[in-house]
Amino acid sequence: MNKKRKIRERIWKLMEERGVVRFPGAFGRIPNFEGAEKAGENLFKLEIWKKAKFIKSNPDSPQRIIRERALIEGKVVYMAVPRLRELKCFIKLEPDKIMNPKFASTIKGAFRLGKPVHPSEIEKIDLIIAGSVAVNMNGKRLGKGGGYSDLEYAIGRHFGFINENTPVITTVHEIQIIEEDIPFLLHDVPVDYIITPRRVIKTYGNLKKPERIYPEFLDKEKIKKIPILSII
Repeated sequence: MNKKRKIRERIWKLMEERGVVRFPGAFGRIPNFEGAEKAGENLFKLEIWKKAKFIKSNPDSPQRIIRERALIEGKVVYMAVPRLRELKCFIKLEPDKIMNPKFASTIKGAFRLGKPVHPSEIEKIDLIIAGSVAVNMNGKRLGKGGGYSDLEYAIGRHFGFINENTPVITTVHEIQIIEEDIPFLLHDVPVDYIITPRRVIKTYGNLKKPERIYPEFLDKEKIKKIPILSII
């Protein structure tokens, strides 16, 4: 088992043991944690949130409250299609067309009420919301292991709706913050802010963000299953 996997397994187990994870559990996913709403409230106080008009968010449960609040405040939200399996690989949620932000902030609701869009149709993103299994103060993060969050970022760089100055934030429980180093490769996306129910942390790693898609880190089977990669 590689180091990333070991860290994920340890954090998933710890969250289960401490009783800070919500249904349906931690293992194999971005865990929904106790206090996710409070972490969201801490984000909503930040200037980067208040100024943002276009947001890219992960679709996972602990960040649902953020997507809902964004729509209530009139922000446009983009979510990736799971596994980027469509050529129009993002869903656009337009607040002026949505009567039920709570439902629209769920995966099921987003697909029913949102509009599939090609990456070339996406406006310049002001803020990226990422889900995490573990993070450290350096800004290194671990997702659930599929690599899709990093690839979504790389697609954004390729099409120009994300740049190196686009802030990346993650909301997590305190026990998801670790002291040890996390392996970090060229295609990995670091976070600028870690937000918990207790505090807001500005990371200090000053890590370089990916500039483009790196095919050398993608296996051939994954490339075949992601239509947008065939035309880039």
